Amino acid sequence: MNTVQIQNITVGAQNPITLIAGPCVIEEPERTLKIGRAIKEIADRLNIPYIFKASYDKANRSAYNSFRGPGLKEGLSILAHIKKELGVPVVSDIHCITQIDEAAEVLDILQIPAFLCRQTDLVYQAARTGKVINVKKGQFLAPLDMKNVITKIEEAGNHNILLTERGATFGYNNLVVDFRSLPIMRSLGYPVVFDATHSVQLPGGAGTSSSGQREFVPYLTRSATAAGIDMLFMEVHDNPPEGKSDACNMLYVDKLEDLLKDVLAIDHVVKKHK
Repeated sequence: MNTVQIQNITVGAQNPITLIAGPCVIEEPERTLKIGRAIKEIADRLNIPYIFKASYDKANRSAYNSFRGPGLKEGLSILAHIKKELGVPVVSDIHCITQIDEAAEVLDILQIPAFLCRQTDLVYQAARTGKVINVKKGQFLAPLDMKNVITKIEEAGNHNILLTERGATFGYNNLVVDFRSLPIMRSLGYPVVFDATHSVQLPGGAGTSSSGQREFVPYLTRSATAAGIDMLFMEVHDNPPEGKSDACNMLYVDKLEDLLKDVLAIDHVVKKHK
């Protein structure tokens, strides 16, 4: 397996699991930083490598008037500040080619949203930056279909690739995780990420917004870790019901540490760390 280097964090092969976590969208800068600091303190206590995430723009909201975030310029400025304050890498979604160059100046990982994973120009041009590219598998794709996405990135001369499982469409307004997808995607030669909170989303389940089933996050997280993953992606908030996006599936930050202790124990067994 190819390993991926993100600053001083090595991901893949038999390396311990890495955490990507933060609120779904950048809200007030102070609150967003506060959430990141709380997560980092937990990660530091448990000796888990940590990468901060938050979206500067939620471009795929269910309703036109839904909160989207501060936008590209202000959002990247906030992420740059968080990156400096916490001393950790940062990741956010990109949605169109015109965002790539500016985003690459700040972000350590350029994330391709699930709905856009087949957008050839977006994937290819992002890959040409040489940055780590995290592609979320579309809810409509089989895991082996990600081979085609990998090829597009490799054609750009980039082998810094992460593949994320975030659930597959299962009827209307529902997702299900086929845990076979994790070893299948891992067999393609690159590290695999499990998105534990989007996997419990109920897309469009609240009419003008998505709903979710936060209570199942721990079960899916432990199951995915047992299946063998390299990174764990979780959206975390100090008070999820107040969250301006994905309020129903974000994890309470005060529930994070106990769950990560389980993750570490399972990961240790699966990878047999010395």
